[in-house]
Amino acid sequence: MASSSQSFSSFKSYLHALSDTPNRLRRRACSVSTSLQEMNKVRSLSGSEMKRSLGWHDLICFGIGGMVGAGVFITTGRASRLCAGPAVVLSYAIAGLCALLSAFCYTEFAVAMPVAGGSFSYIHVTFGELPAFFTGSNLIVDYVLSNAAVARGLTSYLGTALGLPASTQLRFTVHSLPKGYNEIDLIAVVVVLLITIVICYSTKQSSWVNMSLTALHILFIAFVIAMGFWRGKLINFTEPSDPKNAGGFFPFGASGVFDGAAVVYMSYIGYDAVSTMAEEVENPAKNIPIGVTGSVMMVTVLYCLMAASMSSLLPYDLIDAEAPFSGAFKEGAEWVSNVIGVGASFGIVTSLLVAMLGQARYMCVIGRSCVVPSWFAQVHRSTSTPVNASCFLGTLSLSLFVTVFITIWTCHRMLTAAIAVFTDLDILLDLVSIGTLFVFYMVANAVIYRRYVGIGTTNPWPTLSFLFCFSLTCILFTLLWYLTPSGKPRLVMLGVSAALAIALLQLFLFMVPQVRKPENWGVPFMPWIPSISIFLNIFLLGALNKESYLRFGYFSALTLLLYLLYSLHSSFDAAAGESIKGTEEVHIP
Repeated sequence: MASSSQSFSSFKSYLHALSDTPNRLRRRACSVSTSLQEMNKVRSLSGSEMKRSLGWHDLICFGIGGMVGAGVFITTGRASRLCAGPAVVLSYAIAGLCALLSAFCYTEFAVAMPVAGGSFSYIHVTFGELPAFFTGSNLIVDYVLSNAAVARGLTSYLGTALGLPASTQLRFTVHSLPKGYNEIDLIAVVVVLLITIVICYSTKQSSWVNMSLTALHILFIAFVIAMGFWRGKLINFTEPSDPKNAGGFFPFGASGVFDGAAVVYMSYIGYDAVSTMAEEVENPAKNIPIGVTGSVMMVTVLYCLMAASMSSLLPYDLIDAEAPFSGAFKEGAEWVSNVIGVGASFGIVTSLLVAMLGQARYMCVIGRSCVVPSWFAQVHRSTSTPVNASCFLGTLSLSLFVTVFITIWTCHRMLTAAIAVFTDLDILLDLVSIGTLFVFYMVANAVIYRRYVGIGTTNPWPTLSFLFCFSLTCILFTLLWYLTPSGKPRLVMLGVSAALAIALLQLFLFMVPQVRKPENWGVPFMPWIPSISIFLNIFLLGALNKESYLRFGYFSALTLLLYLLYSLHSSFDAAAGESIKGTEEVHIP
């Protein structure tokens, strides 16, 4: 009888498994599970069940807490000063629309299949195991890296709140290490450790902590918005401080507004973690749509007000790209900077809390699929939380701090450039953005595929052909937008690309009927809304630099290597064990 570890029982068995990789890849890469399997047989692999204790208000607070972190205090200045000017308000509105459309796609899956896997489960039941593994690994790495960086940012904001130079007062300096890598941040370590304990103890208790901190954070942000409008001037929306600079509400034109949307979109990253809590939600059909879409809409309004407040305080060409809100209050209201530091500190803690909740549930469900050790899938009997996954990922975030110092200590001259990948904020934000936008793009494709293709009953190729051609057309439009000079020829080419995309959509709508209607909640105006989401995600991906894609390519190669060396054979053994019990594998035809 096959066991789940047969391929790894001995070195000889492992070599045999590697020699059989092509056959196993053919059988497993596109093997899909069903919604019923995910909600019953697969979920039972965790042992105990997660307790359904969350309502719509919990989800809204989780969504707000996950999105409104310190990012908005950074991205607003960059987008306004370098991209959009006062029209950064519209940049936030466009980015919010993109996030809302993606949230619709997430919500349809979460209502139909209320399990903890989020986008990993959605891709698994649609496109198969390998795309799901690639999606899940992207999110796990994005969460861990961003959590480590954001936790370090907490120390700086605490220093601002206390009126202290945080880098020298709240961190310990090791003078024998290279400058820039020699500050040991014990506060970040303690914060991550405390959050790990909270999320292991109880999801409902985590929700209460998040609600309390989010409420305080919103109060501080409301205060900053009110102060901005009170001290601001309407003339700052249209006139720069230097007449030589471009003026008006759109100093950089329409392209600047969209470029700004790509910069500020990372401020919306975090709502996807809410979908991973679907397994713990009471009445998912009602509470999940309210929680996910409601949080995105509320955050969009909040961000637009913050951007408008900042734009009224200063002309766009005087805004500090790195610290826009603190810089705007330097003259006559320095104490407001301290208030901003307090609010940002609360925001960092809530975003860490929600991110760590989400990543633990991703890892738990990935463990259920056996592409990583099933140890991660275990749910604790008394706490009803994925304790193993939570502890492992919390420890992994903590270990990044230790690893950086040990590595620099031993061979800092050789590895400074490599370490910079994990410590430079701009590089990190680009890595997180490209990974997350890719996942959102995949989910939008998946919701269309699932509506129009019945696994084993309908021909998938018309839908796959449409998705491929539509994405190709969106890529063409994006390349023309970012690479061609402005002028009439560019407008004509953009118009032709847009017309071609719309024609493809209409042709698909006319020729391919839907085979599945959602029972409770579904994306409206199918397939228009997910198609627009596909376009917006591709368009925002186009704003990222070439280096980001190279790093994403390296990570993708490592992910594929891990799948071929371990995950493929682990899941193959698990599927073989199920087949002996009478359960057949399902493949995309």
